[in-house]
Amino acid sequence: MAKQLRIVFMGSPEFAIPSLKILLENNYDIAAVITAPDKPSGRGKKLRSTAVKEFSSGYGLKVLQPEKLKEEAFVNELRSLNANLQIVVAFRMLPEIVWRMPELGTFNLHASLLPQYRGAAPINWAIINGEKETGATTFFIRHEIDTGEIIFSEKVQIMPDETFGELHDKLMETGAELVLKTVRAIASGPLQTTTQSLLVKDHDRLHKAPKIFRENCRVDWDKPGKDIYNLIRGLSPWPTAFTELVSPEGERTPIKIYGCGFRPEKHDQKPGTVTTDNISTLNIAVSDGTIMLTELQQAGKKKMNVGNFLRGFALDNCWIVA
Repeated sequence: MAKQLRIVFMGSPEFAIPSLKILLENNYDIAAVITAPDKPSGRGKKLRSTAVKEFSSGYGLKVLQPEKLKEEAFVNELRSLNANLQIVVAFRMLPEIVWRMPELGTFNLHASLLPQYRGAAPINWAIINGEKETGATTFFIRHEIDTGEIIFSEKVQIMPDETFGELHDKLMETGAELVLKTVRAIASGPLQTTTQSLLVKDHDRLHKAPKIFRENCRVDWDKPGKDIYNLIRGLSPWPTAFTELVSPEGERTPIKIYGCGFRPEKHDQKPGTVTTDNISTLNIAVSDGTIMLTELQQAGKKKMNVGNFLRGFALDNCWIVA
C-alpha cells in the first residue's frame, strides 16, 4: 500500500518551478513551500520575491521565508507542519536539524550525473569543460554536500552549440519528471539507493562545479579556441563571459559576449587581434583559429547582434581584446 505523503518543498529560482508544478498537477499534498526572503532589486531597490514564491502564491500555498534555517521559530513551525517528506530543488544548504526532520527523509534534485559535478554550478561547468552529456540526479541529503545516496538519475545529451540557458531549461524539465518519479517510488517503497562511491572507478576524475565568480568569466584569449567557445556558451546568458576592446590609444571598452562561433584555422595573427568589416563581422584571433562574435553587449546598452553593435561602434583593424 502506497504511503500517504505530506510534502514540504524547498526552492527559489525558476529552475524549481516545474518540479513543484508537476507535484501539484499530480495532486500531492504540499504542506508548505520554503523559499528565500524577498530582496531589493533594480534601481528603485524594490523588494522582489523569488520565482518560486510568485508561483506558489498563485496556487494559494503556504510560503515560509526564513532568514536563518536554524532559527528556533522556523524549526518549530516546520515541525508543526507534520510533513513526512521534504524535497529540495535549487535551494541553500540545509542544517541537519532540518533535513533529518521528516520520517521519509529529504531528497535533493541536482543538475548533473552525480558524483560528477558536485557544487553550485553544475550546468555551467559541464559546458565549459566540453562535456557531451550530463543529466539530473535525485539523492537523499546527508552531511557533505551532494554526496548522499542516489535514488535516480537521468542522462541528457549536450548539443555541440548548446548554451547554459538552453541546457538549463532542458534539465529543468527533465528534473521535474525525475522528481515525480522519485516521489512515486518513495510512496511505493521500499527504495533501493546507490552509494556514490560505488560509481567511482580508480581512474575516474571527479569534476567539481563550484560557484562561478567574476574572475571565472573573463576570456583568456591565449587559450585554445574550443576552450574559449565552450566558456562563452557555458556562461550565456548568465553570468556571461566578458572581455575588453582596447583601442590603439589604449582606451578600454568592456563588453559581454553572449554568442560566438569558432573556426579552426592557421594564421599569423597574435591572439586577441580584432578584425572587422564594420558591417556584420567582428572576429578575434586565437592561437588555433578565429572566434567570431555574434551577440554582445556594451556596458550601459542592450544586448544586440554584432551587426547592430558595429553600427554604433566603429572599429578599425588596430583594436585588440584584453
